Amino acid sequence: MLQAPPRRSALATLDSGPVRTAGSVAAAAIVFALLLIANGTDPVEGYRAMWDSVTRDSNSFGDVLVRLTPYLLAALAVVVPARAGMFNIGGEGQLLIGAVGAMVAANTLDQAVGRGPTLVCMAIAGMLAAALWPGIAAAFREWTGTNEAMSTLLLNYVAALILAWLVFGRWKDPAAAGYPRTRILDDVESLPLLWGRVHIGILIALGAAVSVWAVLRYTSWGFRLGVLGGNAEAARRAGLRTGRLSASALMVGGALAGLGGMLQVSGVEQQLRPGLMSGYGFIGVLAAWMVRHHPLKAILSAGLLAAIAVGGNGLKIRAGLSGASVNILMALMLLAVLGWGTPRRRTV
Repeated sequence: MLQAPPRRSALATLDSGPVRTAGSVAAAAIVFALLLIANGTDPVEGYRAMWDSVTRDSNSFGDVLVRLTPYLLAALAVVVPARAGMFNIGGEGQLLIGAVGAMVAANTLDQAVGRGPTLVCMAIAGMLAAALWPGIAAAFREWTGTNEAMSTLLLNYVAALILAWLVFGRWKDPAAAGYPRTRILDDVESLPLLWGRVHIGILIALGAAVSVWAVLRYTSWGFRLGVLGGNAEAARRAGLRTGRLSASALMVGGALAGLGGMLQVSGVEQQLRPGLMSGYGFIGVLAAWMVRHHPLKAILSAGLLAAIAVGGNGLKIRAGLSGASVNILMALMLLAVLGWGTPRRRTV
């Protein structure tokens, strides 16, 4: 006799992933409101200022899309290794190395070909350079057993030092009046614009998210990554080359972040400078964790974080706070998601 499937209790529903994530975000918003009150700011007015800053016109929405592009690709750089059970905390450095690789290609071509081939070469160079960067962490993991979370995190600082060495020395633009930056990219080295400041990189980033979802869901490589992430010992006993799988996941993640670095430099910054994309990689980590490393849902989380970042302008103008104060809100969201947003595993 067929039996109806057991109904989920109210407690189990409250403990589900989406509900816990929503609750975590709400809790972070409440704590941030308390901080605004402690600062003498009306929290309702503060949040209204952020909302108006994002929705007041098409240019504000465009700014969200511009931010969404590197945030989403940095999140995907976390999503792919996470499928194999690894933690890539190096998106910050991989974004920078991708930008450096793109600039190498631009300097090498020196406007000798048209815009299309130039941009393709810049994207390939940025992705290859950024793929090799976490390959260092993969080598350490394979040969010395070093945890990839620690090595990818430390590589962020090495990448920042490389960028500083280039913009203060070898690549410093003589026409920059002493300011440490590279030359300004030419038109053939810049991404086409859709409207305002929004460039075609947003379409590329969205396409990358869909591609990552399809690859992880429908390809044998994605299946093997899932096996490795589910039970590494079972994967080894099944004959899977776990070292190569781990390295490939990290390197594909790095390539995605490198693409984000190339798009940001070619579409927005037009140059390399100190502090380039500061914090973007860590925001990508938050975007990935908020949606349990789901590539399509990462579009929503990255969009939310991009809106919060743009909303910081409203806090600065109408509430008298620093625009960087929204970083506190993002940090609270990260703590809430990591601390309470992840469903607990039940033992029986």
